[in-house]
Amino acid sequence: MILCRYMAKIITDNSKIKSLLERGVENVFVKEELEKKLNSGKKLTVYLGIDPTGPTLHMGHAIPIRKLKEFQDLGHQVILLMGDFTAMIGDPDKKQARKPLTHKEVMKNLKKYKKQASTFLKFTGPNKAQFKFNSKWLGKMKFEDVLNLASHMTVDQMLKRDMFKTRMEEQNPIYIHEFLYPLMQGYDSVAMKVDVEIGGNDQTFNMLTGRNLSSQLINKEKTVIATKLLVDNTGKKMGKTEGNMITLEDGPKDMFGKVMSWEDSLIVNGFELCTSVSMEEIRSIENLMKMGKNPMEFKMKLGYEIVKTFFNEKKAIEARDEFINTFQKGEIPEEMTEIKLNKEVKTLMDLLVRDNILSSKGEFRRLVSEGAVTDLDTDEKVNNVNLIPNSGMRFKIGKRRFVKIV
Repeated sequence: MILCRYMAKIITDNSKIKSLLERGVENVFVKEELEKKLNSGKKLTVYLGIDPTGPTLHMGHAIPIRKLKEFQDLGHQVILLMGDFTAMIGDPDKKQARKPLTHKEVMKNLKKYKKQASTFLKFTGPNKAQFKFNSKWLGKMKFEDVLNLASHMTVDQMLKRDMFKTRMEEQNPIYIHEFLYPLMQGYDSVAMKVDVEIGGNDQTFNMLTGRNLSSQLINKEKTVIATKLLVDNTGKKMGKTEGNMITLEDGPKDMFGKVMSWEDSLIVNGFELCTSVSMEEIRSIENLMKMGKNPMEFKMKLGYEIVKTFFNEKKAIEARDEFINTFQKGEIPEEMTEIKLNKEVKTLMDLLVRDNILSSKGEFRRLVSEGAVTDLDTDEKVNNVNLIPNSGMRFKIGKRRFVKIV
């Protein structure tokens, strides 16, 4: 009786189910079946898997995590799975095999993931989200088990994956272990006996592999929800190289500034995928921009809504006001990121990379070549990539970053 009191009630609200299946969703395999299950009141097990290949979650991860939250809010059991085993191999890339990671590196990467995901998911209380690791079953597989798993997929099926086709066309090598990756990710669905898997649409092949394996190995029809990706008008995902990927480590001002650097073509998708603004209002924003309304107004609102989601309304207002004062009025902010000098690291380039202001020395060289690094005290462009700064010097790095040497 005590257990029953804390069992989550399954919600079958039609409008919430419609939003779950449509907002931010690229495709559902198979939508009709899932809709019936959701309306039946049956409790489903739903999971999202993330390979911890970097030290922080980012907005690309937050999109399917938000979808996972919708299932949890409806009373279903949700699992956030850490691909601590699969991350050591890495999901195949279109150009080349990924650099292998050690398990120690992977575990270090995911150290903050659970806390960051708790912005959306509840890991305590009734119907709490589960936090699992796929090394629990993949790390225990014998070679016989791997061979048996491999017998459920043909080379022809594997070569239909877009990135493998691209590699072959460009005559880049494909390694055998890369063929095994979709099978390993697919086996996660079998091991956890899930009803639904969520992931970005770039994971569709892997997720459908899991659907096939679930059907063949445990006679279970798993549904796949492929969410839309946050991409610019060329189809390129947000990333570190472009400097516009919002990480869940970013502060409010950095988040807001990065949104303001996005292409105007991202505004509508940004509202749909990254905020709780109603679809009715989003369609109104889209129509107003088509009629010639300045996109800046809506991009400011988008930045505000995103910061409010990850922090609070006060921080969102502060970030918006600082952006207006600093970038629209041309003022220099009073508060800057402080970078400490030391004997080992001397050049401005090395200091910026050391403190993760920039992702690489190459990024600094590019910014210098584009005239995007400014000495704020002389108002002159920095043209020496090996500049050794003194204490007290202040620099503007790119469009949004201000640093002070101390």
